Amino acid sequence: MIAVLKYNAGNIQSVQNALARLGYESIVTDDPDEIISAEKFIIPGVGEARSAMRYLRGKSLDRVITGLKQPVLGICLGLQLMCTYSDEGDTKCLGIFDSVVKKFPPFDKVPHMGWNNFSALKGDLFRGVSPDEDVYFVHSYYAELTDYTSAICDYVLPFSAAMHRDNFYAVQFHPEKSADTGIKILLNFLEL
Repeated sequence: MIAVLKYNAGNIQSVQNALARLGYESIVTDDPDEIISAEKFIIPGVGEARSAMRYLRGKSLDRVITGLKQPVLGICLGLQLMCTYSDEGDTKCLGIFDSVVKKFPPFDKVPHMGWNNFSALKGDLFRGVSPDEDVYFVHSYYAELTDYTSAICDYVLPFSAAMHRDNFYAVQFHPEKSADTGIKILLNFLEL
């Protein structure tokens, strides 16, 4: 069973629909026992860092998540929450990736919204994916580049389009909204 985190963030239904199209059953939960026993765990997200972390801490899910041993995928806000700190709401995050999340500098086109490609792809998540393929982004905050960066996107400046550390994977883009490329990436995660 795939567990999808329930934490008052948006886009959960889109992720569940994508999983169902791929033939995978999922549950939406904030129950620690269900999360720990799940085969895979996904932190989807459209939302705001401070309120999301407040919810996770209030249910002690911050400790549960950082202790998970199965493959974990953070999507968009999910990636940002897996970093050390976010400028959004001056928020201490989960600390899985040693990276700070910052707001894009003032620019005509922020938030970064729409299709963009990425480079420097590495790791199992990108098996069969080439850098000239586009994925769908919607975000005003970005994670700095770090040793854990597994894909880079350049929009105003280079940032972590994806990150990987041990059993923790994260993408800043939305694979569930990224057509065939996103489906490949989701499937690669599900087949880990």
